[in-house]
Amino acid sequence: MLQLMVTKRIGRRQFHFTVQGPNFHEVVAEYDRLSFPDVPACGLCGSDNLDLTSRVAQDKFKYTSVKCLDCRGDVTFGKTQKDDQTYFLRKRENGEIDWQAWKK
Repeated sequence: MLQLMVTKRIGRRQFHFTVQGPNFHEVVAEYDRLSFPDVPACGLCGSDNLDLTSRVAQDKFKYTSVKCLDCRGDVTFGKTQKDDQTYFLRKRENGEIDWQAWKK
């Protein structure tokens, strides 16, 4: 079994993920499932005080997000329909990350 450690920077924090597979090709395929870039700062207020969060809505919908701990804005990870283990950051039509302002 081969393993690869992947580091993603979310704001000022670093998150370490370990992917594994029976051979080099499978390890790289698992790495590709983390298909999101580093997120250096909030797209709304510019803060680097970001964290990963998760929640379950209506006891069935699972959401994972990058949340700004200063302005409370967030961007939600999307998953592909073919493979619900491949994650990406939601983007607008212009290619920018789809940050959403916190609503009361």
